[in-house]
Parts: sequence; structure tokens; C-alpha cells
Amino acid sequence: MNLRLALIADELREAERSGRPIPPVRERIGQFAESDDLLSAAYAVQQVNTQRRIAEGGRLVGRKIGLTSIAVQRQLGVDSPDFGALFADMAVGDGEEIAWARLMQPKVEAEIALVLERDLPHEKHTVADVISATAYALPAIEVVGSRIANWDIRLADTVADNASSGLFVLGTRPVCLSRLDLAGCGMAMERRGDQVSVGAGAACLGNPLNAAVWLADTLARLGTPLKAGDVLMTGALGPMVVAQPNDVFTADIEGLGSVSAVFGLRADAGDGQ
Repeated sequence: MNLRLALIADELREAERSGRPIPPVRERIGQFAESDDLLSAAYAVQQVNTQRRIAEGGRLVGRKIGLTSIAVQRQLGVDSPDFGALFADMAVGDGEEIAWARLMQPKVEAEIALVLERDLPHEKHTVADVISATAYALPAIEVVGSRIANWDIRLADTVADNASSGLFVLGTRPVCLSRLDLAGCGMAMERRGDQVSVGAGAACLGNPLNAAVWLADTLARLGTPLKAGDVLMTGALGPMVVAQPNDVFTADIEGLGSVSAVFGLRADAGDGQ
């Protein structure tokens, strides 16, 4: 591991701990990347902090998929999604109040979560493989966050920053895939009764299962395949929305029901948020 890339990981980790965002890291990652492989270098930074959290007792419970929107991919100049790690301490209960101090520049997006009952170890999977390996689906809200100041991100910034992960909220009514049309299901998200985001499963790479296949293939090639019990946050079904203190978001997803993210009041006006 390039020591200078490890220092960038240190800075991102400290930003998370302190709640103080840092300037973009993409230029320094590019400067220190070996063989001009910017993306691999950014994932190396992410992996440093993933391993640190595991060494500190964190429990890896799954992965999130980002950049599943073609419009966002074009904005960042990429042609594929990215991924980040999900840990148990990032999970929030449906309707549980989220302390504002846990957040960094939060935004919310509605997603479909898949929970696996079998491993996905192959370098090339099919949609049928993913369906067979999935125990059930849940409605979910991802609370994305950025350790990069003012969300001034490009691909290398978000990848290094664990795909701009924050927290995630899972619904509590599991639904078998045989009862769902994942591509056709509609989504509507409200903030205290006002609609703020609409979309459908097709917004996620045409179908959330396509996103899951991409993730399974990618992680297997990297030697860290998806395992039974893993949670897969498959990507946004509609536009993300900036969260503010005291907000309550409820996402309704056709066939899956609803899930709510509840935000607490800002505790300290000087917290850098």
C-alpha cells in the first residue's frame, strides 16, 4: 500500500471522527496512484479504512452500490457504478431518531435492499444466481454523507470516501422476490407529507437485480465475495434529497411497503454541518 494513499485514508477517517469535512482528495490520489490507475488507488484508500473498522471491532454486514443513475454517471464522467462497505453500526431502525451529530452533510435516497441467504462466489453471475441467493427484499432509505467539504466530489473522492456512505434504514416487512416486479415498482418519498422524490426500480441500472449482479461480479473478482446474510443496498430509485434537522422522510415502494428516516435536532450549531 502506498503510504501517501494511507495518509489520505487517515484524513478521511479523522474527518468522520471529528465531523469536520476536508477538501477534495482526487488530485492527491491521482498524484500518488501507481500506473495512473486512479480508480484502483481510490478503492485502496477505501479498503484501508474498511480494514481499520474491522480491526477496531466493526462488523461488516454488506455493501452499498452507488452511481446507479445514468445521469449521475455522466455527471462524474464514469460508465459504471461504485460500491462501499456497510457496517452494523451504520444501521438505523425504521422510525428510530437519528442523532444529528452522527451525520455529515446528509442526503437521503430511497432504495431496495436485498438480503442474501447464499454466497455469490463466482466471477460471473446471472440474474438467476442473484434471485436464487436472495432470501428477501426490504424497503430502505440510505442516508448518504460526505467527508468532502460541500459535496465537491468526483469519482475518486466518493470511492475513497466509502462511496459517500453514511447510515441506512431498513424496513421490517420482508418480501420474497417472486412477489415483486423490481423494475416496475414505483417509489414515492415524502418529507412530513410533502412529496420530494419519485422514481421506480428501472432507474437503478434498469433493474436493481442488474446492480446486484454487477456488485457480485466485482467483489468476487476482488477476492471479497458476497456472503449469506449480507445486505445489499442496490441504489437510488429516485433523486436524493438534502436532509435538515427535524426532518422525517417516508419512502413508499410498491410491493414492499414503507420505511421512515427520522432526524433529530441539531445539537450544536458549531458542529461543522
